[in-house]
Amino acid sequence: MKIAKFNIVLFEPEIPQNTGNIARLCACTGARLFLVGKLGFSLSDKYVKRAGLDYWDSVEIIQYNSLDELKKEYSDSVFYYLTTKSKNVYTKRQFKENDFFVFGPETRGIPEAILNENKDYAITIPMAEGQRSLNLSNSVAIVLYEAVRQNG
Repeated sequence: MKIAKFNIVLFEPEIPQNTGNIARLCACTGARLFLVGKLGFSLSDKYVKRAGLDYWDSVEIIQYNSLDELKKEYSDSVFYYLTTKSKNVYTKRQFKENDFFVFGPETRGIPEAILNENKDYAITIPMAEGQRSLNLSNSVAIVLYEAVRQNG
């Protein structure tokens, strides 16, 4: 089964287990994983490795120093920014193969300056009122599989 390719961007991820789970998800969907900025852990961290199990050889992981550097390299691509600070629901968008989905650090999300520069591409996953946010790896799975579903 061929699955459309997408790109997951973790901007300054902090929790190694989340990154390991997301790497495993990327391996299972064929998505590329971009790690951007300062990581809150080492990629050799046992928690990252344990969460990713034996999937590490099946995922393409690319590191960038900054989001600007990544966007410059892929200037023809569409970047979506996942945030709780948007009214644009992710299911109202039509994703295309090779789109990028940017997720911020677990404790603070994508900086507001980046969101303000990209308002039209800031999207959210609906949640019950009064809840702060979903787990990062769950959020990535929800959006990535919607993109896969849309692209058959």
